Amino acid sequence: MRFNRKNIPPFIIVSLLFGLKTYIVYRIGFDMNIDNLLQEIILFINSFVTSFVIFLFSILFKEQNKRINYLKYVSLIGTLLIYFNLVFYRSFTDFLTFPQLFQVSNMGDLGTSILSLIHIFDIFIFVDVIIVWFLCNRSFLTQKFHFPKRRKVFIFTVALFLLSFNFLLAEIERPQLLKRGFDREYLVKNIGLFNYHIYDLVLQSKLKTKKVLADGNELNEIISYIEEDVRSKEKSELYNVAEDRNIIFISAESIQSFVIDREIDGEEITPFLNELTKDEDTYYFENFYHQTEQGKTSDSEFITENSLYPSSRGAIFFTHSDNTFHSLSEILKEKNYHSAVFHPNDGTFWNRNQMYDTLKIDEFYDKEFYDVNEENSIGWGLKDKPFFEQSIQYLKNLPEPYYAKFITLTNHFPFDLEEEDRTIEPYDSNSQIFNNYIPTVRYMDEAIELFFDELKKSGLYEDSIIMIMGDHDGISAEHDKAIMQFLDLDELTAYDLMQWQRVPLFIHIPGHGEGKIMSKISGQIDLKPTMLHMAGIDTEHDIYFGNDLFHNDRKEFIAFRNGDFVSEKYVYTNDTCYDRLSGNVLDEENMTIANESLCKELSEQVEKELFLSDEIIHGDLFRYVQFYK
Repeated sequence: MRFNRKNIPPFIIVSLLFGLKTYIVYRIGFDMNIDNLLQEIILFINSFVTSFVIFLFSILFKEQNKRINYLKYVSLIGTLLIYFNLVFYRSFTDFLTFPQLFQVSNMGDLGTSILSLIHIFDIFIFVDVIIVWFLCNRSFLTQKFHFPKRRKVFIFTVALFLLSFNFLLAEIERPQLLKRGFDREYLVKNIGLFNYHIYDLVLQSKLKTKKVLADGNELNEIISYIEEDVRSKEKSELYNVAEDRNIIFISAESIQSFVIDREIDGEEITPFLNELTKDEDTYYFENFYHQTEQGKTSDSEFITENSLYPSSRGAIFFTHSDNTFHSLSEILKEKNYHSAVFHPNDGTFWNRNQMYDTLKIDEFYDKEFYDVNEENSIGWGLKDKPFFEQSIQYLKNLPEPYYAKFITLTNHFPFDLEEEDRTIEPYDSNSQIFNNYIPTVRYMDEAIELFFDELKKSGLYEDSIIMIMGDHDGISAEHDKAIMQFLDLDELTAYDLMQWQRVPLFIHIPGHGEGKIMSKISGQIDLKPTMLHMAGIDTEHDIYFGNDLFHNDRKEFIAFRNGDFVSEKYVYTNDTCYDRLSGNVLDEENMTIANESLCKELSEQVEKELFLSDEIIHGDLFRYVQFYK
């Protein structure tokens, strides 16, 4: 029987082309882990089933030209959605969420960052769109088809069956999948990118109602949990150590712990920070984890200020800037601390100008306060060295005591740095991003050393406590081959990637003399109670999910936004429990019943804690709390 294209409805042809493209992008573009054959089958089926359902709606139009226009423009819009997710994934190993569509004010500052994520071969993603448009213009797809009501009902019934079959397989592969909305990779792998975006939109609409319906009674469970499972009754050994001192906090852009005490071709990557780890006035936390999600630096700021978890979708700096919070900056006013943030970028970036007012931060020194020109800036703005040099004049004039935060810029994706500023050669791997990361980290290390010198010259050093924290990861799992080369690994496991999330934390107290390397598991969620206690402020009536870093009576885990966690014994990720020290998988063969039970219990507690934090934020529950000393 000879093939006759006239027997095939146009939406079938477009569905096949679009479905094939979608599956290829899933497998080649997105670096998703496919763990078994069932996941592969689900991914393949979903690519075509979703495509079939999307283009099926074209038959609802009676006029032929409207059907064709639907096929043309929906194929273009769908492709753009895939492509935007792909570009985003290359940077964050994550998928776009609905709240991020409202973060367009950030786009103007991205510049070279976006360009570095666009590849020449991306043009092939649009091949099927070009084919569809060409065939439509050549009348190949414009033949008329009559779809009587009975046939339409049949086709939609088939579509519903196929979609249900897809969701059934997904539920078999991952039970209660839709209750794990924070794990976007699981969702995309099992229900597909387009169904994920529909689910995300529904979830966003649901969350918007929480604030309207909240009445404050939800706080009873939250306070009970914090009292029983979070708050420590002991007093920190560094309680009130900041008396009569300023607190200077450096948010070090994108630095990760793997560069500390590491060499390339005999050269230290971070010579100054390496010295600091051995300084008798410094506490260095070697197992400190960033806990940011899609908001990156703004998430880091949010966690530090509030000891609450970031949103799993978008940045709270955008989505909840009108909430009531009880921030670190606000509470420090009890000891008359004046708060200020220094960041040589536009004040609107990450909606800081609004969010800082919400957090009760007294002053914000943004780009307008700095002399920024072509010679002293690159990439995202003012280079770190002139940033610190120009900031000293403002720091000198702040009323004391003060809590001053400095947010650096140079070590930011895509890690551009001019040749004259490089004092170490780029790394040699298959990833240009990873290679360039090393010189920008060195530059930031030198800038922080310069800042220490400026503090000493200005007479501010002895009267201050200086904290340095990596705000989030700079090198994502997208650069897996370069990571394996750097770490000298034959394969990169989920355990290795969890360890990769460690960022450095230094607490430097001039004249203290009792500093040491701290190996306890800790994270950004712990900074608020730590700094408040260092300032001599009792937190008995505050609501937070972290622990003082110098307490021994602490929670057993550090939680991540996707439900993973790290404890002193375990690393839990990808539904797998690892021994934290050895990295071995704890499965049925080598895991005791007691270990299996504890790992499961900790996982359940993590999910509960994330849920309670979300309740506070989505319900804006602090508006019902009268915080007092």
